[in-house]
Amino acid sequence: MKAIKLVGIAALAAVSGLAQAAEEGNWMVRARAIYMHPDNDNSGGLKLPMDVEADNKIIPEIDITYFFTPNIATELILTYPQKHDVTLGGTEIGTVSHLPPTLMLQYHFLPTGTIRPYAGLGLNYTRFSSPHLDAGRALGGNIPLRVDHSSFGWAAQVGADVQIAPKWFFNVDLKYVAIDADIYIKGGPKVTSLDVNPWLFAVGIGYRF
Repeated sequence: MKAIKLVGIAALAAVSGLAQAAEEGNWMVRARAIYMHPDNDNSGGLKLPMDVEADNKIIPEIDITYFFTPNIATELILTYPQKHDVTLGGTEIGTVSHLPPTLMLQYHFLPTGTIRPYAGLGLNYTRFSSPHLDAGRALGGNIPLRVDHSSFGWAAQVGADVQIAPKWFFNVDLKYVAIDADIYIKGGPKVTSLDVNPWLFAVGIGYRF
């Protein structure tokens, strides 16, 4: 009889959790503020005497999440093109912009709790644009550079949603995204890589419907 009671309680809890998730809806939209810290791990086969690095930034982000089940969700992470100052050996040599949409597959560990931790893995596509780089600013002379126009890489995240009101959540999130681009002398060979590979520290507000 005790075993039957325990099974019944577990079943009621599961049904209650599913009902709460259904009431909240399958969609969540979050707005986040992100501190982007590029790893700047530029290594291997450099033909320039100093590493090329991108700067830290604070950027806005919008993400859209769809819950297939209470535990399984997918998240599309969006922002507008980000402009980076690029340095060579500590000297600014110009700017480059990139647009990095990322798609994540997430597992939510406690989908009906007040604190709802999750982890995710996914794929990033980055489109580089508007490069204005001249290594001559650091090395002397005129050495215009061009940047590869696209990059694919993996992404990983951990985070948590904290319920602060019905359907409203405070969010904290940490992501690592593999973003890199080859850099060439214009009309010439590859000379180095711009390995941004940022850590993204985020806080935000979400609404589930």
